[in-house]
Amino acid sequence: MSALERTGSRGRLLVVEDEAYVRDSLVAVLRAKGFDAEPAASAAEAVALVARAPVDLVLSDLRMPGADGLDLLRRLQAVSPEIPVIILTGHGNVASAVECLKAGASDYVLKPADPEALEVAVQRALDARSLRREVRYLRSAVAPAAEPVGDSAAWRQVMAMVDAAAPTDATVLLIGESGTGKELLARRLHRLSARAAAAFVRVNCAAIPLELWESEFFGHRKGSFTGASADRDGRFHLAHRGTLLLDEVGAMPAAGQAKLLRAIQDGEFDRLGDEQPTRVDVRILASTNSDLEAEVKQGRFRADLFYRLNVVRIDVPPLRERKDDIAALARLAAAEVAARLGRPSPAIPPETLARLRAYPWPGNVRELRSVIERAMILDPAHALENLDLLPAPAPGPSAPESSAAGGELNLRAALTQLERDLLLEAQRRSGGVRKEAARLLGIDPRNLAYYLRKHGLGDAAEEG
Repeated sequence: MSALERTGSRGRLLVVEDEAYVRDSLVAVLRAKGFDAEPAASAAEAVALVARAPVDLVLSDLRMPGADGLDLLRRLQAVSPEIPVIILTGHGNVASAVECLKAGASDYVLKPADPEALEVAVQRALDARSLRREVRYLRSAVAPAAEPVGDSAAWRQVMAMVDAAAPTDATVLLIGESGTGKELLARRLHRLSARAAAAFVRVNCAAIPLELWESEFFGHRKGSFTGASADRDGRFHLAHRGTLLLDEVGAMPAAGQAKLLRAIQDGEFDRLGDEQPTRVDVRILASTNSDLEAEVKQGRFRADLFYRLNVVRIDVPPLRERKDDIAALARLAAAEVAARLGRPSPAIPPETLARLRAYPWPGNVRELRSVIERAMILDPAHALENLDLLPAPAPGPSAPESSAAGGELNLRAALTQLERDLLLEAQRRSGGVRKEAARLLGIDPRNLAYYLRKHGLGDAAEEG
C-alpha cells in the first residue's frame, strides 16, 4: 500500500487565537479528530503562514488585539479566496459573526466550542470546498458515462481484471495501442471504486510543456512565477480523495518522473510558492501505448517509477484481436452518431459487417467510430453501405501466396505480414515522412513508431 493510500489527515487547518490556552486546546481537539492543525497567535502571523504553506481551512477568533477575525477574513479573501474561514465568537457577538458571514466566512461557532459541533462545522466547510473544486473541474472537462462494450473472450478477460481491481486502491497500469479504450476502462475502475463520489481527473502527460509541468500537476501560488496571477490547484489536488489518470505516462519528461514518484510514494508534493508540502489522498491509474519495460532498459523511463505503477497490469487488446466485438461496437457508434444528427439509427448490412471484420483497424475503436461517422455524414443516402477504408495492400512477392497455396493458414502470421505490407506501402507513398505515413494509415504517429520497431523498420522513415 502506497503512502497515498495511507494518508490519514482530514485536512490542514490553521487555528488563529490570541489566548494561548484556548489556541492550544483547539489545536489538540482538532488533532485528536484527525486534522492536521497548526497554531497562529495573530492575524498577521496567520497571513504569513498562509503565504508560505498550503492551508485547507482557517479557524479564527473574532475578537483579537490589532487586526481581528473580520480583518483577517478580508485579507484572506483578497489573497486566497478559495480558503474557507470559520469564525469563533462569544454569545454576545453573534451580530458580528453574521457580519463575517456576509463578508464571506463559511460558518461561525460559539465559544466555548463544543468539540463535536466544531468537527461538524470544519468538515462541512472542507466538503463544500472540495465540492466547489470538483464542480470547477467537471465544468471544464465533462466526462462521458459510456461503458466499455464487448463480449469477445479477450475483452471479457480484460473486464474481469478491471472489475477485480476496481474496489481496491491498487495502482493500475493500462497498456495498449491508442484508441483501444484505455480511458473508458480507467473510468470504470473509478466508478466501481469506493472513491466514485469524488473526482476522476485525467491528465495527458504528453501534452504538457516541460516548463508548465510542475504547475499543471502540483499547482502554484499567486506570484510564484511570471504570469501566476492567482492561486491554482494542480491535478493532484483536484483529485484529492478521488482518482488521477496519468494518460500517456510513458511520454512524461525525465525531470518530472522523480517528482511524480515522490508524490506517489509519500503522498505529498511541493506546490510552487509554498514552503511546506501539500498532502493528498489519491488513487493512481496510468495508461500508455509505449513499451515501458523497453523504455526502462534504454534509460528513458525510471525503473523505480515503473515498478510503482506496474502493480496491477492490464493489457488492452487491439481491435483486430477482438473481431467478435466489431459488430456491437459498430452498431453502438452508428446509434450515437444518428442521435447527434437527429436521424434514425441505420441498419448495418451483412456485407458491411464482413468488410469491417476483415479490416485490420490500425487506429482501433477510435478509427472504427470515425469511419462510421464519416460515412453517415458524407453519404447519408447509402447509410453504411459505402465505407471509406484504407485500400488493401498491393500483392506481395510470392511468399504470402505460396504459403496459402501450401495450406499454411496461420492467422497471426498472416496479420503480421499484412501489417508489414501496409507499413511499407505507407512509407513508399509518404516518401519516408512519418507524420504523412501515420496520416495515410489513420493512426497516431506514436503508434506508427511502435509498429516500425515491431517489424524492424525503425530506421526506415524520417520524422516529418
